[in-house]
Amino acid sequence: MIGLLSLLLCQSTFAQFSNQTYPESVNRKAIKRIAVTEATAYVSGLSFLYFIWYKDTERVPFHFYDDSKGYLQIDKFGHAYTAYQQSYASYYALRKAGVSKRKALLYGGTLGIIFQTPIEIFDGLYEGWGFSWSDMLANTLGSALVISQEALFDEQVVLMKFSYASSPYAAYYPPLGETPLEQFFYDYNGHTYWLSGNIKKMSGLAIFPDWLNIAIGYSGNGMLKEFENPTTYQGNPLPVTNRHRQFLLSLDVDFTRIPVQKRWLKALFRAANMVKVPFPALEYNKIEGFKMRPFYF
Repeated sequence: MIGLLSLLLCQSTFAQFSNQTYPESVNRKAIKRIAVTEATAYVSGLSFLYFIWYKDTERVPFHFYDDSKGYLQIDKFGHAYTAYQQSYASYYALRKAGVSKRKALLYGGTLGIIFQTPIEIFDGLYEGWGFSWSDMLANTLGSALVISQEALFDEQVVLMKFSYASSPYAAYYPPLGETPLEQFFYDYNGHTYWLSGNIKKMSGLAIFPDWLNIAIGYSGNGMLKEFENPTTYQGNPLPVTNRHRQFLLSLDVDFTRIPVQKRWLKALFRAANMVKVPFPALEYNKIEGFKMRPFYF
């Protein structure tokens, strides 16, 4: 949750498009603006952790927690996605400010790991959480997806995206969220994470539009708690749900490849490119096998 809050601040403020030329000289004012934005997001996230998130939680000696099998790894995809978007935003902001590719990869491409590591350290100091090596691995993979593509291709051929649709489970299991906003953060059944690859770039075929992507998605369903579902809540029996993974294939749009001139439209496209565009999708899961979703988000 904390990573997502800082991600939104960074991305909305200085994320930039791929497929563009960059200044040859460094813009000092832009660098200062980027530094202030990143510092603000960093301090805000840590302050939220210390004064609000852990406010009523007991401080304990530093410890580790193995949650690698929790929530069918949906949480790990969330860590990777957040780190990817933070690194993606910072790298392009530095390049747009005239910073060399090597330095932008070093200082911007690693921002996702830098932002996420303090969260893991805080988790290791409070009861109910713990430092998670699997979270750290996911954070690293998210940033590495940005760095590796820029190093190899000078652009993001494959984007990491997110989509959300509320699930029915919170209606009878309140810990998943009692308001739509709480459900967005706590109900992992509604989360889907995507790898969205540009068809024209990957295939080399000019017949495809520059903006058309193919997306592979991963989600989970039937999850009430982290590892196993409870059978009752406050003495009342709960319906039996089958925890299962969902694999999806769909189309998507890369808004950074649609040429626009107006600044407000560019800003809108920047924000929209974090999210998978709703399209029909082919889904596979162990409960129903293959099924066609006429509209999936």
